[in-house]
Order: sequence, then C-alpha cells, then structure tokens
Amino acid sequence: MHSFGHRANAVATFAVTILAAMCFAASFSDSFNSPTPTASVKILNINWFQKEANANDEVSMTLNISADLSSLFTWNTKQVFVFVAAEYETPQNALNQVSLWDGIIPSKEHAKFLIHTTNKYRFIDQGSNLKGKDFNLTMHWHIMPKTGKMFADKIVMTGYRLPEQYR
Repeated sequence: MHSFGHRANAVATFAVTILAAMCFAASFSDSFNSPTPTASVKILNINWFQKEANANDEVSMTLNISADLSSLFTWNTKQVFVFVAAEYETPQNALNQVSLWDGIIPSKEHAKFLIHTTNKYRFIDQGSNLKGKDFNLTMHWHIMPKTGKMFADKIVMTGYRLPEQYR
C-alpha cells in the first residue's frame, strides 16, 4: 500500500493539473471574444495655451470623454485600465504621446461612462512645437484577465488642432 504522503502527493498533483487545465481553458476562451467598444472625446474648451518660463508649451483643456467598453468584459475579465492620450509629431520625434486622463474600470456595470473633466495630467511639449499643431486623441485600454495574457487595443480619434497663438 501507498503511504499517506504518496496519496497526498497524487491528489495535489491531480488538483494542480486540473487547475492548470481550467486556467488554460479560461484564457483560451477569451480569444473567441470580438469586442466592439465605442469612444468619443470632445474638446469643449482650451482653458489655456501658454509658453512656460523654460520655453515649453503647455495646454489645459476641458474634455467630454464618453465610452462604452462593456464588450471588453467577459467572465475572465478582472478589470480594464483605460487612458486618453494626445498623439502628435514633431521634428525631433515621429510620435509624441501625452497622457491626459486615465481610469480603472472594475466591472461591466461601470464600463459605460460620460466624464466631463480637465486633463488630469499636464499636456506639455518640450519645446515650442504645439502652435497650430494637428493631433489625435487616442483612447487606449488594457484588459486585465483573471487568468491568461493581458490584451491591449485603442481607438484613434483624428481631426484636432491647437490654436496658432498662445492665450
């Protein structure tokens, strides 16, 4: 007969194997989800657009951020991290990204939202590159699952332009 230690080892090994198979199945099932999130960001006002003492441009904006991210949630989703970034080009860099707002969506019930806010983080360019600059506002999200790999995607919203003069 096998000792108690051998039997406990067999039961523990079997339980871990079943748990690993269930985690794999949960993670694999997420690959069949085809989310269709929607987002819209409107700039209601440029509160100020100024040159700082160190010659950097700074912008403060009032934004309306609306989104329906409920399709990102499955039974395997723990939470979704979402942020809005301003993206633009300068002679020094092909892509500049400045985070303006972020949030954590803990559940599907909170995944549809409308937020009226000023940019949470400072929109600063290192130099005087923002006058009359065209830029995109991009909503990025990272889906954090209970098990499996993290997914990330974004929606790019084009057609924004900063003023030609400081104010």
